[in-house]
Amino acid sequence: MSSLEELKALLGRPAHRQPNPDDWDEVEQHIGSALPSDFKTFLNAYGSGVISGELAVFHPRGSSPLLERMHKTHQMFTERRDRALSRGDAEHVPYPFHPEPGGLISWGYDCSGDEHFFLPCAPDPEQWKIVTMLHEEGCETFHGPFSSFALAFVRRLLDVDRYHGIEPEALEFLEPEDLEELVVDGEVGPVQPSFEPF
Repeated sequence: MSSLEELKALLGRPAHRQPNPDDWDEVEQHIGSALPSDFKTFLNAYGSGVISGELAVFHPRGSSPLLERMHKTHQMFTERRDRALSRGDAEHVPYPFHPEPGGLISWGYDCSGDEHFFLPCAPDPEQWKIVTMLHEEGCETFHGPFSSFALAFVRRLLDVDRYHGIEPEALEFLEPEDLEELVVDGEVGPVQPSFEPF
């Protein structure tokens, strides 16, 4: 089973959508390349939304169109990179952003404040990597396609301890029944795989 099929199996069937093959034309003309096929297949099936309550993704025809978000994100991060370069602090922002040649291409963010990009490191978009610009500073590179990244993201949220999300200092003040109520309500602990359209 491919990572895309596994991801879909975990998230459940998407709502019925009628994707148009032309939906991606404007975005791909803007970046000068096709986007990775598994990314487009996933977004065509699910649309814009949030994966497991954490990872936001954008379709070109969603309520927050992908191209509009790309423009804003690329501009913001280019300005951040320019400031870092002027301070001699380029190590935290090592890549340029589209439209610079080889610049990172925005596709989403997570609720931790991290931004996610494609790294167009090869002519074939199926070979592109994922770069996460961390909220604090710096970046991480994921050597795989979008579907593998999203699947790992979902699994990581599913594989946390029962009281994940509670400050350690708060544990000593909460009664056992209060802790259990938080777990049952899904406010702490593992995050069940889901997709919420927006």
